[in-house]
Amino acid sequence: MTYNEIDERKKAFIFELDNVIYPEKDYLFQVYYLFASFLEYTELFDAKVITDLMVNTYHAEGKDKVFDKVKQMFAIDEKYRVNFHHLMYTVKLPLKLLIFQNMLDMLQEIVVDRKKIFIVTNGNPALQLNKIRQTEWRGLEQYLTCYFAEETKPMPEPDVIHQLIKEHDLERGDIVMIGRSQESKDCAEATGIDYHSAKEIL
Repeated sequence: MTYNEIDERKKAFIFELDNVIYPEKDYLFQVYYLFASFLEYTELFDAKVITDLMVNTYHAEGKDKVFDKVKQMFAIDEKYRVNFHHLMYTVKLPLKLLIFQNMLDMLQEIVVDRKKIFIVTNGNPALQLNKIRQTEWRGLEQYLTCYFAEETKPMPEPDVIHQLIKEHDLERGDIVMIGRSQESKDCAEATGIDYHSAKEIL
C-alpha cells in the first residue's frame, strides 16, 4: 500500500512506533551491546558472548526474558537489573534509528500534503520518548505530535484516541491509524477509525 491508495479525504494519520516507524530490534540490540560491554568492564565477562546470548534470547523467548536469561546463565547479581533498565530508558545510542524506507516515503508525502501526523504508542513513556529522540527523522520531527497511551490508559482502551480527537478538533472519519499490534487494531475498532496494518506498507 502507498500513500496514494489511502482515502485522500483523510486529514490525520496516527502511527504506532515500534516495528511500524522503525525496527524495534535496532534499539534493543544496541542496548544489549552496551549492557554486555558494561558487564565485561565490571565482571570481566566476554561482551560478545553476552550480546549473542541476549540477541538469541530475544529471538527465541522475547525481549522480556533477556535479562533473566543473562542472570541465569552468568549468575550475575540482581542489582544489575536496575542498570539494565536505566540503560534501556536513557541510552544514547551509538547509531541513530533509521525509519523503514516505505514509512519514510509515506511520512514525507503526508507532510507535503499538509496533513497531521501523530505517534501514539503503548509502553513506558520515558522509554518510548527516548526511542523517538534517537530516531533519524530527516527533519520530520517538527511535524510530529506524540501521545503516550500509558498516560491515559494503554491501548486497546480508546482513551488516548478520544483525547487526540478532542485536542485537535478532528472527526473519527478524518483519521486513519497505521499499526502492527493487536492492541492498536482493537483500539482503532473501538474508536471507529480506519485502520491499516503496517505490513501492508512495509
